[in-house]
Amino acid sequence: MNLNRANSFQLDWVAVIIFTALVVFGYFNILSASAAGEFTSYFDISKPYGKQLIFILSSIVLILLILAVDAKFYERFASIIYIGSLLSLAGLFIAGKQINGAISWYDFGGITLQPSEFAKFATTLALAKYVSDMQTNIRDLKDQIRAATLVGLPAFLILLQNDAGSTLVFGSLFFIFYREGIPQYYLLFGIFLAVLGIATLKFSATIVCVSIGVLLLIYQLFFKRKKKKIGGVLTILIFSTVLSLSAQWTYNNVLQKHQQDRIGLWLRLEKDPAKLQAMKRNISYNLNESEKAIRSGGTFGKGFMDGTRTKGNFVPEQHTDYIFSTVGEEWGFLGSSMVVILYVLLILRILFLAEQQKSQFSRVYGYGVASILFVHFLINIGMVMGLIPTIGIPLPFFSYGGSGLWAFTILVFIFLKLDSNRLNEW
Repeated sequence: MNLNRANSFQLDWVAVIIFTALVVFGYFNILSASAAGEFTSYFDISKPYGKQLIFILSSIVLILLILAVDAKFYERFASIIYIGSLLSLAGLFIAGKQINGAISWYDFGGITLQPSEFAKFATTLALAKYVSDMQTNIRDLKDQIRAATLVGLPAFLILLQNDAGSTLVFGSLFFIFYREGIPQYYLLFGIFLAVLGIATLKFSATIVCVSIGVLLLIYQLFFKRKKKKIGGVLTILIFSTVLSLSAQWTYNNVLQKHQQDRIGLWLRLEKDPAKLQAMKRNISYNLNESEKAIRSGGTFGKGFMDGTRTKGNFVPEQHTDYIFSTVGEEWGFLGSSMVVILYVLLILRILFLAEQQKSQFSRVYGYGVASILFVHFLINIGMVMGLIPTIGIPLPFFSYGGSGLWAFTILVFIFLKLDSNRLNEW
């Protein structure tokens, strides 16, 4: 079906305005975090803020290209885009550049690209195409396994590159399954698994298993009115014990030392106060300085370019993963709250638009976009504020980097293009 030109560029301007506000505000925070009192020109490409401005301008070109393409293109070629993404991830093992211990970048004469960022929208497209296929029934176990494989393949390749943070983001796509009707117990099992793992590390597998056993016994004796069947209780207890021991084994034998230290510090696994303080100094220097910068901002902040800890470069990597600490110091609680509100509004707006879609492909893709943005936003801000373990993933539209900005721009505007086409869909 040919698109009506009058409708092809009808965008949801609420989402566009929020997107623009985040990008512009993010740029000025990158400027503040990387200028360090030596600002010369906005186009000084020797500085991160100069490069970021070029990334932003090039993103406008990307937006125009995305909007110029027929909306049906993204559904028809989703599989090809996905396969291309897998090949780009696999190619890193041959021609990738190692930065900070991760082989996640291609280097083209000083210009680096991170395929894992682009794999997020490619995987979301492929998942939307598969779930919306007439022959797919996401409530069927076989189709669930196939859909999970689509998500798992790029996540596994990224994990092999030693980029656990980006791997974790792909887990957000399983929210799509929940929206499309998989049984609720999948979500409940995921929550149970997370709580069980955290409790095991905090209190030990023995204490957790004994506690579960006691709770099951109380339930069996006082709340189960039907005929008592000890077999079901034993099955749950054995299953919980296996999961608990697996969590302990994974922590001790699979996670790397720095990952163990970050989780250990977050859960305060070290009982000796002196050793705990030493861990904070050795492991969480970035986090400690970030928290100090945020606290120093108070209610109203110190003002743009006036953050003393930002200007003094106290927070390493402040213009990338820790950019929110600049917001906290220079714009204070009110500015930080505004940023949080903007993200929440953008995510809710995308979810609202997703529910308005006439095609399942567009709806599923919209939920994937919202899920990825939410997990990035939640983890990054939670990490900077010390609420969750340190995980190196960028804050969308704020953190410095061309790959991240371009990939998030593509992710959002493909959906806005699909949304602009919904009036033409049967």
